[in-house]
Amino acid sequence: MTATPPGRGAPAARVLVVEDDDSLRHGIESVLGRSGYDVRAERDDVRLEEVMLQFRPDLALLDVRLPGELDGFAIAERLRAEAGTAVVFITAADALEDRLRGFELGADDYLVKPFAMAELLARVRAVLRRSGRLSSAVHEFRDIVVDESTRTVVRAGVVVPVTDTELDVLTILVREPGRVFSKVQLLSLAWGFDEYEPNLVEVYISSLRRKLEVLGPRVIETVRGQGYVLGPRE
Repeated sequence: MTATPPGRGAPAARVLVVEDDDSLRHGIESVLGRSGYDVRAERDDVRLEEVMLQFRPDLALLDVRLPGELDGFAIAERLRAEAGTAVVFITAADALEDRLRGFELGADDYLVKPFAMAELLARVRAVLRRSGRLSSAVHEFRDIVVDESTRTVVRAGVVVPVTDTELDVLTILVREPGRVFSKVQLLSLAWGFDEYEPNLVEVYISSLRRKLEVLGPRVIETVRGQGYVLGPRE
């Protein structure tokens, strides 16, 4: 899956996912792609040479226990040594010795399963930002400007005080004005599946509307029975 976010700035950061659980791998691939990253997903190390030569990831999300010749630690060692790739381990191996080994190999973070997709996205952004690999993405819709790098929202020249979750929801909508997002889609992209009741989306949409509508007309519309859209429906 390849996705380059709209707006200004450099090409999307490239993220490699190596995870043998098919469901989790596809879920991570989907969420990262929808969040504007260029994603390559693999279940083992079979195509590692090709990945390093052709894809050249900025960040690798690695499970530790993998079915191929190399486990996640060995893949991380190669990626760090040969490509300087930032590494985040995503694994159920939560023993202290596993964590210590990961950090000794130069891991930038270590995320223990199970985790919410929102936490994964936050860790990915933080590591890419620290490593200088996060491209700035600025999205504009009418008089609204959403800056993902500074995590700020401005309307009509005035900074809008939004929470992190409100910003995540608005960012999903502003990346694709005119597209209708269901509650389930917003939940999966902002929080991860099964994390909260769908009605919680209504709470954040209502709060965003109040804050934005102080400075202008309504821009987040409800499409009955389908979800929410920024601006007129396509």
